[in-house]
Amino acid sequence: MDIVEPLSESRDATIAALRIFSRKLVRELGFMRTTLADSQLAPSAVHAIIEIGLAPGLQARDLAGILRLDKSNTSRQLAKLESLGLVARRAAADDARSFHLNLTDAGKHLHHQIDGFATEQVSSALRRLTPADQQALVRSLSIYADALAADNAQKPAGDDASVDSGIQEGYRPGCIGDIASLHARFYSQLAGFGSFFEHKVATELAGFATSLPSPDRQLWLCLEGGRSLASIAIDGDPASGLAHLRWFIVDNTLRGTGIGRQLLERALDFADSRYRQTYLWTFKGLDAARHLYESHGFQLAQEAPGEQWGAAVTEQRFVVTEQRFVRNAAEGR
Repeated sequence: MDIVEPLSESRDATIAALRIFSRKLVRELGFMRTTLADSQLAPSAVHAIIEIGLAPGLQARDLAGILRLDKSNTSRQLAKLESLGLVARRAAADDARSFHLNLTDAGKHLHHQIDGFATEQVSSALRRLTPADQQALVRSLSIYADALAADNAQKPAGDDASVDSGIQEGYRPGCIGDIASLHARFYSQLAGFGSFFEHKVATELAGFATSLPSPDRQLWLCLEGGRSLASIAIDGDPASGLAHLRWFIVDNTLRGTGIGRQLLERALDFADSRYRQTYLWTFKGLDAARHLYESHGFQLAQEAPGEQWGAAVTEQRFVVTEQRFVRNAAEGR
């Protein structure tokens, strides 16, 4: 009988499988949590501690490249680690604008703690594999990691360039469900919002999407593999001159990449060119979001108890300041 070699899996199937395994690794290793390795630090901060510990004297710009973070995010991470007494900076002898990074004694202790945690985590998992499978795993992961690094090395070096290329305008099939799901999961954990809130997001967004394309309103999405991982929208009313900023959400896997700031700036540029004022509704306690809003000219205009999202919270209405509008008008934006 003829011997026929089985067809290899299609490239699309291979990509899908690798993405599934990658997401599972991210979850199982704990990167979706707010802290990592029993350290009380965010995953990016833990990685910074590890890299500085492995290369004492590392420069900040080199750390940014290793972590694949933009300069502003790296600076914020280092400032936080310094304030916690874990990292110390020393100006380079040949360039006062450059800094060498070293762990303090407390930082070295934490690095040792993190290293022990990670070693035990990997060791425990490897005990479930045969020696041959262990070696195959090491070789395969090494090849894959090297391939990812080589691919990333060819991408533009500008801050957030690889993420920004994924931003798309307008409705895309499946985006309503993706955005509603992102909101439902995030706000369920944060504030206990339930089915009322998810239904509200889905139905109002669906109604909004049917009005697109429109010169008065717009939706921006960050897409990966056709799936929406972040969104923001401007729902404008030309008669009143007011623009409502809505459905601003970023998946946990994109936090720290700068995509939220990019989306907000795109939305405000759109609104500033068409409307005299932009406003948004949120609720008290979202400090990181409030800081981002205020850094873009928003001010708290109204605060009161309310239940418009199906649960009792202190609702807040922010409006963009007149100064921003005047400045943009003067610049011809």
